Amino acid sequence: MSGVSSQLNQFHCKSLCITSQFTSKPSLFRPNSVNFALTIPKHNASVLARKSVRVRAEGEFTAAPAGTATEEPVKEPTEIEVLKKKLVESFYGTNRGLSATSETRAEIVELITQLEAKNPTPAPTEALSLLDGKWILSYTSFSGLFPLLSRGSLPLVKVEEISQTIDAYSFTVQNSVQFAGPYSTSSFTTNAKFEVRSPKRVQIKFEEGIIGTPQLTDSIVLPENVELFGQNVDLSPFKGLFTSVQDTASSVAKTISSQPPIKFNIPARNAESWLLTTYLDEEIRISRGDGGSVFVLIKEGSPLLLP
Repeated sequence: MSGVSSQLNQFHCKSLCITSQFTSKPSLFRPNSVNFALTIPKHNASVLARKSVRVRAEGEFTAAPAGTATEEPVKEPTEIEVLKKKLVESFYGTNRGLSATSETRAEIVELITQLEAKNPTPAPTEALSLLDGKWILSYTSFSGLFPLLSRGSLPLVKVEEISQTIDAYSFTVQNSVQFAGPYSTSSFTTNAKFEVRSPKRVQIKFEEGIIGTPQLTDSIVLPENVELFGQNVDLSPFKGLFTSVQDTASSVAKTISSQPPIKFNIPARNAESWLLTTYLDEEIRISRGDGGSVFVLIKEGSPLLLP
């Protein structure tokens, strides 16, 4: 009889130990945990443990195990990021400012003014790492560029890109315009040096201009039609003529493209200008030139350049 009592005591102790591992916190089974344990055979203790854990997981908040991935909170855009996005979106359909309406220009000027007021770089000429690199022109009010930009509205001629490359360590600037036609590409480039005159202002002295050698394509792509003086002109009758021209172009392309570019000196009266940088960060630059012209340029590789 004493042996049976001893076995019962051992069974009772083991059952209580098992239950205590899973009822140390409030649970659905805590009020009757002892009695409930006495009615469960020893070999089912592991089953009880799993059920007890599952019940607690469903009925109580438990902390996520270490190493469990948690969802990152969505980062709200800053006021500057919102302004930059609005500014770039306002350029859509303006052909870098050439086709902008007076209403669109007023909106752009307002956004530029707001950005300039939040300029994170108060001394742009001292931020060489930000100035350095290739900048793509997205908008300008400079009327001197409008005749150049208007070439993009001529049939079969397109201004592919207008850029400014700054080497802030050698104090040089290169302005470049890339043109493209149905059977050739070309470029016009000016090289200049600049001097820092204030934390925001630089003096630019142009030294030479370079007309790139036209690069003829081996294959001439003729559009089906082209708009000329407000009328759609059907070009299909000219396809035969362009086929013969294509054969000729293919034979002379190598000869022309191997010729050196044409370089010329820029007259002294047009050789100097100044530029004031009124906003600068890692992806956008706003500058104002003599005459009150404004230029908005975006750093090559910036997501702001994506359509």
